[in-house]
Amino acid sequence: MSPRCRVNFNTMIFLVVLQGAAVVMFCNWYIQLSHCDSAPPKAKTHVLLLSSWRSGSSFLGQVFSQHPSVFYLMEPAWHVWTKVQKPGARVLRMAVRDLMRSVYQCDFSVMDAYMPENYNVSTLFMWYQSRALCSPPACSLTLRSQMSNETRCQKKCDAQGLEKVEEACHTYSHVVLKETRFFELESLYPLLQDPILDLRIVHLVRDPRAVIRSREESAKAFDRDNAIVLEQRNVPAANVQYEVMQEICRSHVRINERAILKPPPFLKGRYKMIRYEDVARNALKEINDIYDFVGLEMTSEMEEWIYRVTHGKGKGSRKEAFQITSRNAADVSQAWRTMLPHNKVKRIQELCKGAMSLLGYRTVDSDKEQKRLDIDLLVPREPYEFSWVPAKTQRTGSS
Repeated sequence: MSPRCRVNFNTMIFLVVLQGAAVVMFCNWYIQLSHCDSAPPKAKTHVLLLSSWRSGSSFLGQVFSQHPSVFYLMEPAWHVWTKVQKPGARVLRMAVRDLMRSVYQCDFSVMDAYMPENYNVSTLFMWYQSRALCSPPACSLTLRSQMSNETRCQKKCDAQGLEKVEEACHTYSHVVLKETRFFELESLYPLLQDPILDLRIVHLVRDPRAVIRSREESAKAFDRDNAIVLEQRNVPAANVQYEVMQEICRSHVRINERAILKPPPFLKGRYKMIRYEDVARNALKEINDIYDFVGLEMTSEMEEWIYRVTHGKGKGSRKEAFQITSRNAADVSQAWRTMLPHNKVKRIQELCKGAMSLLGYRTVDSDKEQKRLDIDLLVPREPYEFSWVPAKTQRTGSS
């Protein structure tokens, strides 16, 4: 082979090596540039505040809503239950679950099926109870670090369509939905098994005797919901409230036993039950525990707000039935003992005996015992009986 050919051959080898090096350098540069331009989004934590009507869920909802890291919506399933004509709860549960999945993913196009034409933000059920909808980017009224004012929000923050709602949803680390329209956990399994959602369930219960007393103050507001809970059965009017309460009590037993006694592996670490009465007695401790469970930090502003709302002088009037006002939480939780006739208390105790025993509520045997407020009717319970608490490493890594 001639020297000229050898030079050309060596040059070709050099050029191939040089080209390969250039390709490697370009790939490394591209990967680094891509990482800078589009860092992987931080995973969200999704929370379901699961309860029943008149159980203190509006207050606990605000404990989430007012937190600066939370995007909160109150009862989106209301839209499903009010849209479909004369349904039963069993039929609607899958539609509610699918709606929740979309909302958790900040996709509000799912609401189109349940809204009138040309709807506004104000078409969302109780929208003004969401601080996120009164704050940027949804509305410029309230800074995220401030507590929202419902009256001012209603006047200033309505807008056409839900584009700003979607935009706001994407900017929060936690998305919390409050729901009173689930009566079992099984229909939620697909959400709990979805690793993207990282769903946590906070299950709020309340003494059924206190619940029925509170429901009586706003009985007409529950007519539609009662019919759905009772699967549209023809129940005598005098028995409706008792049959609804019996179903609510059964649902608490089903949910708690499924989560604590027979939990599937994917539910462990994702369920925590809270009694309203425990919150009323020691609000800051209980709420700190809830925040820890879902990966939220307590702030000084939240501490002040919680103290103010739970240490007022009010006892809750009919007019305030669906409002968050400053009240004495401990007095409110005990009000049924002096205001509910003993014959009603006795009937509720018979209907909800299993639930009361499981959840830690003592029965009373006479009107005299009922009215003796020095007798404690709340059974102390160990935390492990109410929740699977995730390990610190799990919680830190997923929130």
